[in-house]
Amino acid sequence: MLLSLNQTLVPLCVDFDSVGDYFLFIFHILAGASTVVVAGSVAISIIRTNALLRQNRFIFMLNTSICDTMSGCGIFYQFLFDVRVGFPSKNGTYYILPTLLGVNIMTFLFAQFERYFAVCHPFFHARFIGIRIVICVNMYSWVHVYGVLLVQQLVPLSIAIDIAIYSRISLMFIIITKISMTVKLIIVARYQLLREPPSPERDTKKESLSIIVVVVVFFLLLWGPSMLYTVVSSLTGKYLAMKNDAVNPMKILSRSNALCTPTLYLCASPSLREAVWKTVWSKICCCRFYKRYNVP
Repeated sequence: MLLSLNQTLVPLCVDFDSVGDYFLFIFHILAGASTVVVAGSVAISIIRTNALLRQNRFIFMLNTSICDTMSGCGIFYQFLFDVRVGFPSKNGTYYILPTLLGVNIMTFLFAQFERYFAVCHPFFHARFIGIRIVICVNMYSWVHVYGVLLVQQLVPLSIAIDIAIYSRISLMFIIITKISMTVKLIIVARYQLLREPPSPERDTKKESLSIIVVVVVFFLLLWGPSMLYTVVSSLTGKYLAMKNDAVNPMKILSRSNALCTPTLYLCASPSLREAVWKTVWSKICCCRFYKRYNVP
């Protein structure tokens, strides 16, 4: 009975034979907890603040923050246990966790186009790109990405391989498009906005452009090594022999993006910082402090 139980349970990522094993295990626990707390706070604050929900850019932030919160929860399985996502897979999640990357990529791409039209074509943006369109676009990113994954799991292996090849080729085109749009937005933020007279609307446009540019740059830097390795290994058929994802530096680097993105949102947006404090942390911290020290 005990033997069969040990064979079915997924072992931990390390053997705890050295001090480094303990540090690595604690590091992943702190990384997962930090990601859930920061990204979850951003998502909750946007949901509970009507002023933010009426702005397109915060809908995109909400979508990515939900993805990052789920990625943070996934860290507790992928990096604390003996799991290897990818090829060759070991105790994997049927690509449910890695597919969150696809949702984030599509969300960032749509956000870049939305900001471009908001600044360069404001009349078209005001007429056709409303809050409902943005919500539908974000919902489509989930349906498309996980719909492709569901089809890939149901069809025969030969067709699933063709779908995987199509997905990798599409990913390359999307990354090229993201880089092009990032350069375009930098040019717009540097030259076109400077020609506009000072106003609150110009400051809002400049802030939103800065946020999406910085977030996309960090996204490409943190995910770039992992995506490049995936493409090269698929073409060459050669893979690095890693015990699990907990000791894979490329996996660790890419998953840190789930903490980096909401942190950048908070650093770059004063209105979001204020909403997070008012709706989440002030009620957690200040209420307890007041009850403890100011009870009559």
